[in-house]
This record gives sequence, structure tokens and C-alpha cells, in this order.
Amino acid sequence: MSSSSPTLLPDVELRPGSPPILRADAAGNTAGWAAEHRDALRAVVAEHGCVLVRGLGLRDPVTTGAVFRRVTGDRLMPDRESFAPRRTYADGVYSSSKWPPNQQMCMHHELSYALEFPSLMLFACLDAPAEGGATAVADAPAVLDALPAGLTERFEREGWLLTRTYNDEIGATIAEAFGTEDRAAVERYCRTHAIEYTYQPDGSLRTRQRRSAVVRHPVTGQRCWFNQIAFLNEWTMDPEVREYLVDVYGSDGLPFNTRYGNGDPIGEDVVRLINEVYEAHTVREPWHSGDLLLVDNIRTAHSREPFDGPREVLAALGDPVRLTDCAPTIEVRTA
Repeated sequence: MSSSSPTLLPDVELRPGSPPILRADAAGNTAGWAAEHRDALRAVVAEHGCVLVRGLGLRDPVTTGAVFRRVTGDRLMPDRESFAPRRTYADGVYSSSKWPPNQQMCMHHELSYALEFPSLMLFACLDAPAEGGATAVADAPAVLDALPAGLTERFEREGWLLTRTYNDEIGATIAEAFGTEDRAAVERYCRTHAIEYTYQPDGSLRTRQRRSAVVRHPVTGQRCWFNQIAFLNEWTMDPEVREYLVDVYGSDGLPFNTRYGNGDPIGEDVVRLINEVYEAHTVREPWHSGDLLLVDNIRTAHSREPFDGPREVLAALGDPVRLTDCAPTIEVRTA
């Protein structure tokens, strides 16, 4: 089966269990190929929610950054409010989130707890791992339809709550999340981005932000399950890691956790159910060195699977869109 886009010379391969794959021949001019085929690539993403481009031969951050900029028309946004540290290669070009290789990074939508988030995620594999490590994807409207109606209706009505406690040991630090350590600047950011904040006696910062769990795609109007309810919940953590963190920081001091929008805790059974539905709708393709993956961040969730061996994947957050453009079900008020 091939793409309907006549400007894209190769066919898009559609196989069960795999994201759409496009085999490219850049003939040594990778950035030029990306610029030439930008509209066609975007059309494939609009049709299928994502596309894996194979054959570009991406090998270094400079070329990769040029490709990212060509595909987005130079519309890359900075990574703010990140839950895990990243290395910055250039403006808008980052490493993938630092996460233990032996632990699953569950399905989520990038920055779904922010007031502005990327509508397009771009990933480039410079060094594929020996085993595992796929960036898998799942269709958000299908996940929404598969979840129990009573559960999704509650989340639509109440939204979801993200709580965070910043420290220098686990997760992103204040400087990594907010781009500054200046207390006044952090407080100003929180006020203007509808984030409640308090400082603990030990000086650590705790935040709370309530967001919509279901949004409408700003282009198609599709209703999408758009959040990080399961991924950032305590019950998704490795049990030993969770036990250690609760022991050290207390149940209210976890680096991140999620709740129902009214503040009620989310049960382990609910988190397990959400992750099971994600898994039932997950498609994956092992990385090859040089691959490029484009993901519609609103329509399509993504994950990172455990891996062995070195793995270098670069990421960019493209085409920023505001939550208010996505018909949120929960009103947020900024200072």
C-alpha cells in the first residue's frame, strides 16, 4: 500500500504491528532531501500519525539538527518542564530523555501537562542499540475508544493532576525543568503557566498542575487521549524504585505522581489498565542507525522500550501549539 502523496517517490510501507516506513535515498544531501520532501512527509504524518524514514544515514547532531529544521520550517521549541534531564546539542536539538536503560518509558505525549507543547516530535537514531530500545507508538483516538467510558468520562470531567517535587537526585532539576535556578523567575514561570507551587522547609520545590486528559486535535478535531497519567504515576515505577523513593522522600515527596483532577489517588488497577490498553494498540519497529521518526504528538503517543548496549537518539520538539487551541475540557487560569 502506498502513500497518496504523489510528490513522495518511494512508497510508504504499511505493515501490521509496525509504524509506516518510508525508504529514502538522500544521495548524500540529507538536509536537501528533507527540505524537498517536507510537504510530503508532513502529509504522511497527517494521514497516519507518524512515519519512520529509513535510509537517510543520519550520523551526527549537526546534520540531524539541519533535518529537524527543514522538516519543521525552523519551528523548534525549547524543552521546558521536562521530567527527566536531556543533553542539549544545539538550540532545539536534544538527546532523548535520560532514563534507566533497563526500565520501560511508558506511553505518553510530550509535555501534555504544559500550556504549550509540540504538535510534532522528531527523533533521529544516530546509534542503534544492540537489542531493544524501540521508540514505539500508539494511536490516541483508538486508545480513548478502548478505555472504559466511565473512566474517560471522569477524566474528561475532572482532568488530571500532576504533582512534582524537585531535587538534585531524581528526575529533572529545577534548572533543567525551568531553564533557570533563579527563584523569582521560577515563581513567575509557575504563575504564568497555571502551576501551583510551594517551597518545603528543606528548600525543595513542589508543584501541582491540573490539565485536561482528553483534547481535540487542532487540525482534524479528533478526540485524543492526551496525557501522562499512567507514565508519571507511582504505580508505573519499578516496585523497588518506588519503595526506595517513598522511603527516602515520603509518599507526598515523589519526584512526580499523578492523581484524578479532584486530588483523589489513582489506583494501581487503573494505571495497569491504561498501560494494558496502550500495549494493545502499540506498534514498533527496531531502530536502525540513521533512521528518522516523525510523530504527531497529539494524535500519537510514544514510548521507549528497555535496551542493551549504547543507544543515541536525538529529539526535537516541533510546531508548538497551545492547549487552548485543542478544546480542553478543563479551564486553566494563569496569573
